[in-house]
Amino acid sequence: MILNVNVFKALSNQTRLDILKWLKNPEEEITSVSCETVRFMMTERGGICVQDLVKKAGLAQSTVSSYLSMMEKCDLLVSERHGKWTYYRRNEAGIQSLRSQIREEL
Repeated sequence: MILNVNVFKALSNQTRLDILKWLKNPEEEITSVSCETVRFMMTERGGICVQDLVKKAGLAQSTVSSYLSMMEKCDLLVSERHGKWTYYRRNEAGIQSLRSQIREEL
């Protein structure tokens, strides 16, 4: 990950920060479905379904999708597509790289 202004733009929105926090502990944060469903999504689908993030955020699907896309382009998230559904999870390697770069460059 190259440290650039786009990463900070992605992190400058409270909902985008919230999404990163929700995906850090999805079993506790994603309450629109059962813990068993969250575990299944994380292990079998590679992340949380966009629709569950939309419900949690209380925003339009298009808005949440644009937020997710922005964070994925900055290597903060990873997506996996299964049929017509897309699932997101944190990119822990990208987040760790960002931490290291901030520590070294700033």
